[in-house]
Amino acid sequence: MYILIYILVALVILIFLLSLIAPKTYDVSRSVEILKPKDEVFTYLRSLKRMDEWSPWSKKDPQMEKKFTGVDGEVGSQSYWNGNKEVGEGEQEIKKIIPGKRIESELRFFKPFKSTSDCYFNVENSDSGGTRVTWGFSGKNKFPMNIMSLFKSMDSMVGPDFEAGMASLKKKMELNS
Repeated sequence: MYILIYILVALVILIFLLSLIAPKTYDVSRSVEILKPKDEVFTYLRSLKRMDEWSPWSKKDPQMEKKFTGVDGEVGSQSYWNGNKEVGEGEQEIKKIIPGKRIESELRFFKPFKSTSDCYFNVENSDSGGTRVTWGFSGKNKFPMNIMSLFKSMDSMVGPDFEAGMASLKKKMELNS
């Protein structure tokens, strides 16, 4: 009986210690250069509806339920989705637009687990005359997700999707020449 109590206490202490050393935040970003003018790229990125044209998650579930509210591309516009296990359920809301430079959104996930993250696009002129786009995603690792991040980082989970999305965005934008 005492052995079981010692094991349980040891597990609780281990979980507590792991939660102390685990990362408390995450920040994943990827960049791509698009051979298009900055204003054209920025205008395209503002549209939540057009995001489906290049989003890696739209490809993972082409049949997902989508709803849009507000004026697309303006602060307050929202995109809601409900899809398969790979994409889950959630919504994205544009929170701030710095014309020609940055678009900030809030991502609210409902399934497979509840969480809120910040998402952004930074757009700037590149040295080669095109446009450099950085797509980022950041937030807080809450317990127990912070412990899980010791074994698999958010970057390793989401980074490949961001890379695929950036490649798809580049292809989509440059094909429409």
